[in-house]
Amino acid sequence: MPAMTIMQGKKGLVVGIANERSYAWYIAQSLHKAGAECVFTHLPGEKMERRARLAIEALGIENPTLISMDAASDDDLDRVFGELGEIDFLVHSIAFADKDWLKEGKFAATPREVFTQALDISAYTLMAMAHRAAPLMKNGGSIISMSYLGAVRAVPGYNVMGVAKSALESATRYLAMELGEQNIRVNSISGGPLKTLSSMAVGGFSSILDWVEEKAPLKRNVTGDDVGNSATWLLSDMSSGVTGQVLYVDCGYSSVGL
Repeated sequence: MPAMTIMQGKKGLVVGIANERSYAWYIAQSLHKAGAECVFTHLPGEKMERRARLAIEALGIENPTLISMDAASDDDLDRVFGELGEIDFLVHSIAFADKDWLKEGKFAATPREVFTQALDISAYTLMAMAHRAAPLMKNGGSIISMSYLGAVRAVPGYNVMGVAKSALESATRYLAMELGEQNIRVNSISGGPLKTLSSMAVGGFSSILDWVEEKAPLKRNVTGDDVGNSATWLLSDMSSGVTGQVLYVDCGYSSVGL
């Protein structure tokens, strides 16, 4: 099947587009080009809806379907998934940690509430969404989330987010085991550092970009297109035998260490 139509006839939910610089935006771009029908969520509030709508319309999607959702609210999750109807895929591309604690030398002192919130938004929500999405995937489906190398290695300044991403990757494996009998695949993409609003909150981020460009085997930083196209492959039937995996799309960044 031609690459431009590998998602033809597929419908799914994309969670996490806030602007045109996020991984979720590049994933949606690739899915749209491949023929998928995407439904989008945005954070509550007119400002957040406007920002998300502008980003999505930049993809060339006319009259996109946007639904307000606070991922920390079970009521909101119930409402959103209750409105979807049958779907084939789910993109979980959200994470959060208080930026004041994403600095070198501020991990051990992380407050309990900061830790709990990071784990809730960044990891638990994958489980909560998968639980609600599974009954909507009548013919099987594919779920992906976004991780980072800080899940398996200590990255300066990544701190509590690294712990949350570790939980996300573990949840990916357990979900894959549980949902496999329903022909639902669950995978995660560990993308390399990309300049986004959230990544720039991590202390020392610019130096990481410089290091990757110098040391990574491909001698460059990852692009949004690299990750977007890999996501489409994982969400398509072309990866029908792949589940419970973390796919590293980082120009070899993970293979050479920090």
